Amino acid sequence: MLNLVNSEHIDSLTPSNPSAAPPRQTYGVNAGAIKIACSNCNLRELCMPLGLSPEELEQIDGLVASRRRVKRGAQLFRQGDAFTSLYAIRTGFFKTCVASEDGREQVTGFQMAGEVIGLDGIVSDSHSCNAIALEDAEVCVMPFDRIEELSTQVHALQRHVHKIMSREIVRENGVMLLLGSMRAEERLAAFLLNLVQRLHARGFSQSELVLRMTREEIGSYLGLKLETVSRAFSKFVDDGIMEVRQRHVRIVKPDALRDIVNPPPCV
Repeated sequence: MLNLVNSEHIDSLTPSNPSAAPPRQTYGVNAGAIKIACSNCNLRELCMPLGLSPEELEQIDGLVASRRRVKRGAQLFRQGDAFTSLYAIRTGFFKTCVASEDGREQVTGFQMAGEVIGLDGIVSDSHSCNAIALEDAEVCVMPFDRIEELSTQVHALQRHVHKIMSREIVRENGVMLLLGSMRAEERLAAFLLNLVQRLHARGFSQSELVLRMTREEIGSYLGLKLETVSRAFSKFVDDGIMEVRQRHVRIVKPDALRDIVNPPPCV
C-alpha cells in the first residue's frame, strides 16, 4: 500500500505570558516557560531515539525549551517567518499550506500528534509554508540550534533527526506518485488508509476516524475539486466500503479500500 506519510508522538500543559514570545512566532499561540523533562514524558518512546543511556537522557531533557498551545484556526508559524525551532506535536492536528500569488491556498500536508513540523525552514532559515491548527493543539518547542549542538554529543539524536528528514523525502515522493498516477478514487482511498494507519500507530481504531480537515482541504491536498472528493466519498458509501456521518468515517471493508489502491492481479 502507498505510504504517504509515516510518523510517531501525543499529550498537554498550561501556557503563560503570551507577550513574552517573539511577535512573528505567536499567532494565537501562548508560549509556556515551564521546564519540560523529556525523560519523564509519556511520549518519549515516540518522540526521542530509542536506547539512550541515562546520561544521554539527562542531556536531552534540556532540548524542549517550552510548550505552546495553539487555538483552532491559529498559526503556529507562517510563510516567511524566521526559522528558529522544530515543533513536536503533543496534541491536536495541523495542516501546512502555501499561498499562491493570486491568494489561493494549497494544502501541502496534515500533521498529527507524534509528528514534527517546521523542517521546511531549515534550508533557507525561513518558513516556506503556514502551519495552522485544525483543532486546539499543543506543541513542544525545540530550538534548532540546541538540536544541532546536542546532535554532536548524542549520535542517536543525530540519526533520529536524519530519519525524520528522510521520512519527509519519502512522503514527498509518495505524494508525487499519488498526484501523478492515480485516479480520484485511488487518491482518496490511499489518503484514508494512510490516515487510519497513522492513527492506529497511536492507539486509535483501525476502522474509525474523525476527519479534522474539511473535504475542501482534502481536495486541495489530493489535487481534486471539492465535488470530486464528495462524489468519491459517496461512491465508497454506496459500495458499502464505508459509512460516513458528517466528519465521522467508519471503514466497513478495509480490504476493498486497499484493493482500490493496489488492485489484485487478474487471474
